[in-house]
Amino acid sequence: MTLLGLYLTKKSVNRAMVSRRTGVSQARLSQLSSNDSTKLRADELYLIALAIDVDPCELLIEVCKDLKLPKG
Repeated sequence: MTLLGLYLTKKSVNRAMVSRRTGVSQARLSQLSSNDSTKLRADELYLIALAIDVDPCELLIEVCKDLKLPKG
């Protein structure tokens, strides 16, 4: 499960509702929630945050918390 998937599960988010509100298909939400190689676009993140009534920055920090600058 991806960090987005874990976040949505932790918040008990209804993905069908998110799909209806955002226009992001349920299949795409499923990919974003389960497949680490699927890239989350900024517009998708923003719409998902609005749909679940959280600050987009909070969601961005949560789904990108494992990113680090390379050393060097």
